[in-house]
Amino acid sequence: MRRGERIYQYIREQSTKYTKAQLKGTVGLDAQEIAAALDILRNNVSKELNELHRQGRIVKFSGRPVRYFDRDALETLLHTDFGPKPCIFRDIDECRKLSGDEEESNPFAHLIGADRSLKRQVEQAKAAILYPPDGLHTLIVGQTGVGKTLFAHLMFSYGKVMHRFAEDAPFVTFNCADYYNNPQLLISHVFGHIKGAFTGADSSRAGLVEEADGGVLFLDEIHRLPPEGQEMIFYFMDTGSFNRLGETTRSRHAKVLIIGATTEDPDSALTKTFVRRIPNIITIRPLAERTLEEKLDILKLLFMDEAQRVKKPIRISVESVKALIGSIGGGNVGQLKSNIKLLCAQAFLNGIDNPNYIEVDFKMLPPNVKDGLLTLSANRQALTELTKYVSEPLVVSPPGGSFQMEDDASGSENGFNLYQVVEDKVALLKGEGISDDLIKQIVATDVNVYVKDLYNKKHSVNMTTRERLLKIVDASLVDFSEQISLYVQKRMNRSYRDRFLYAFSLHLSAFLKRAKSNEAITHTEIEGAVRQDSECQQVAGEIGRLIENHYHIKVPANEIEYIALLLESADDEDDSDEKVTILVATHGKSTASSMVDVAQKLFSSMDTNIIAVDMPLEVGPQEIFDKTAAMLRSMSCRKGVLILADMGSLCNIGAMLSEKLKIPVRTLDMVSTPLILEAMRKVDIAGMDLDGIYESLRSFKGYEAVDTAEEEHPAGGSPEAIITICSSGQGAALKLKTLVEDVLHHAGRAMEVLPVGLSRLEERLEEISRTYRIVAAVGMKKPKMDIPFIPLEQLIDGSGEQLLTELVLDRRVTMTPQRRSNLVVQKLCEESLQKFLTYLNPAKVMGVLMEFDYRLEKTLGIRLSNPLRIRLLVHCGCALERIVTRSPLVYKGDRGQLDERKLSAVREAVRVFDDTLKLRVDEDEICFMANMI
Repeated sequence: MRRGERIYQYIREQSTKYTKAQLKGTVGLDAQEIAAALDILRNNVSKELNELHRQGRIVKFSGRPVRYFDRDALETLLHTDFGPKPCIFRDIDECRKLSGDEEESNPFAHLIGADRSLKRQVEQAKAAILYPPDGLHTLIVGQTGVGKTLFAHLMFSYGKVMHRFAEDAPFVTFNCADYYNNPQLLISHVFGHIKGAFTGADSSRAGLVEEADGGVLFLDEIHRLPPEGQEMIFYFMDTGSFNRLGETTRSRHAKVLIIGATTEDPDSALTKTFVRRIPNIITIRPLAERTLEEKLDILKLLFMDEAQRVKKPIRISVESVKALIGSIGGGNVGQLKSNIKLLCAQAFLNGIDNPNYIEVDFKMLPPNVKDGLLTLSANRQALTELTKYVSEPLVVSPPGGSFQMEDDASGSENGFNLYQVVEDKVALLKGEGISDDLIKQIVATDVNVYVKDLYNKKHSVNMTTRERLLKIVDASLVDFSEQISLYVQKRMNRSYRDRFLYAFSLHLSAFLKRAKSNEAITHTEIEGAVRQDSECQQVAGEIGRLIENHYHIKVPANEIEYIALLLESADDEDDSDEKVTILVATHGKSTASSMVDVAQKLFSSMDTNIIAVDMPLEVGPQEIFDKTAAMLRSMSCRKGVLILADMGSLCNIGAMLSEKLKIPVRTLDMVSTPLILEAMRKVDIAGMDLDGIYESLRSFKGYEAVDTAEEEHPAGGSPEAIITICSSGQGAALKLKTLVEDVLHHAGRAMEVLPVGLSRLEERLEEISRTYRIVAAVGMKKPKMDIPFIPLEQLIDGSGEQLLTELVLDRRVTMTPQRRSNLVVQKLCEESLQKFLTYLNPAKVMGVLMEFDYRLEKTLGIRLSNPLRIRLLVHCGCALERIVTRSPLVYKGDRGQLDERKLSAVREAVRVFDDTLKLRVDEDEICFMANMI
């Protein structure tokens, strides 16, 4: 069973276990739960879940974490049909509304990017529709073809769903560019005219404003309105009154929401007075600036439309997908749609006799679209990312618009043929006149992703790699391949795990068959895809000689290139989270072991690579050296080894270990437990490299009270800064900046916080480092620069907040068990409550809510996770508002199933609201809170 089907069957089995009553609680499964249950990598689970959701087979409940539920099972439980499209709900309550008498939905849920790059724009649009009393007039700005008209229609649909407009309310569209040469006629169309207002006005006529009364007037290319027309529009927006052309008084009235669209800069194309009258300006990003995943989703959707028209599946080659994505430029979605229509029309004619499907092949692409592959190839990072999404031809089917990746391996004996992968790719690219250097780059990138995806896809949780290989190739070949895999791990001092073994075994089998039939390697263009002086190339040559000695056949130079490509592609460096190894070495029978044991218990982590070497006084230095070398050889030490020794000969073994094992080694003497703890902290959490850790520990004098009122930066040195990293450097990064500044303020440190986007990340950090000393980076992606990094999830779950405090104070902060730093929780809760509370001031009640949280944890005797605490505190804040407004919730669950200990703890904790705010929380709300814990 394919991986996606296994995941779907598991979701279906779990979903069918729910009863309707259970839908009141937490519903569905998240990616981590599924990954743990099926023993599949979480990123692979997420990929399959997204595909299942696109196919409409599962529904999604957005939140933290996102949860999934079988669509059919949910429809059966709620006795309703969610329609032909994938469904996204904020929570189960929103989903349940769809099954009741009052139908509600979110038209924006089906907009690609609504929860990603267009999230802010969607929030602006919703606010504009819901703003009392009649909404906000809006201007949509964006290049031609980005979807401004579609966005306006979605705003109108949302208004009808939220009952801002009647079901029969009008949506009137007018393109101001149609009459820009005749201002008088343009104004006449918008506002109407009376008889005799101008030559040819033989009768009075109502304008678009009157036609749109009670609904929306969408003015496309609004910058084409002449100044006098803009003046009439903004007067109408201000007063709701207007006059037809030729009338002298503004005695007519209409209630119309104006939505304008323009491709120009509003500040230069429209009068300043008019722009001031439009409080809500929504900018739609061009398609070229959208995420790669969104571009691919849009591509699939456009092909789905064509598949529905021709009533046949469409098969799109990998290179065609890449070229189309790479060709996206100023034309945006409109141009992409035109390109796809022309391609499908040609493919339909070419495959008129094929009853199964029509095929879009790279050869049929027009030159301007083919150039997209070259454009994409110039950005190796984008090419690699897209190859992860599209490693096989894309097949789009008309019924329901399902998508799938064609399994190229299904028809082959081995499921893997590196020669075929390379030869097909080289032949195609060479036929298009693409340069050899670019071919090497594309081939190396594609093979890299293909090999990683191959192992993840074929690896069964029920069989070891060896068991799976034995079903394909003979045992002697697997034995030899395992020897080669061990040789590679020792020779290159890195952990390839099973990925290299799997790919190499299958490739070796293909090579031996090829050699037996005297079939030559036809393409030599991959020569140079791996640098000749690289370690992979050198080791590949050694493997070639081992193959020659074992099988007594000649291994050609071209085959060495293939093996080098495999070595580079199977390297799991990108997937690993390797750290510097700490080696504690002291004299005595168990001194080092005891110190390491104490440090591990104090540090509360077993993830750090730390080993102890005890040297009894009667044992010689050479014996200890051999023992230490053997221990390190069995570990992955690519990031280097930090030796913490006490004295004497143990301080001198570092140089010998470095020479023998070919790894970097640094040594510090006078080892102590605090020094070990500090080393573990910087290795395990801060993510520094060996030299950075070594330099920072040289001046370490132990943990003691220090004055936190330090200078902003050392005298004569550079000012310090912390970097926040998010996708664009705007929005989320600025939000993150605020959180980090709060932590710094609480720590008593004034420090610059600079938001940075993923685009040109390393280049931007290099520029910043010329002016600032970068203390740490916080956010979505770990930079290559040697600086401590705190992932966003760590900042949210609480550990990152303490770590950041430690970094800026350059010492371990000991939090008292009674009170912990909760700045991030408090900030996120307060901002969430700003959206929900009308009568209570979130800033005023946060202190009481945090006291509730403290009392609850103390009574329960447990530490709640930050995500749970945020959910609980936001719910609690809303409960206080419900008490004020006398609109309590009714708990309909089985109270007998609730944990009495949790109920008692909540009852005790909520007394704080009665004591301080004179608000008494009822038993139903207490049951809801106990059920959440």
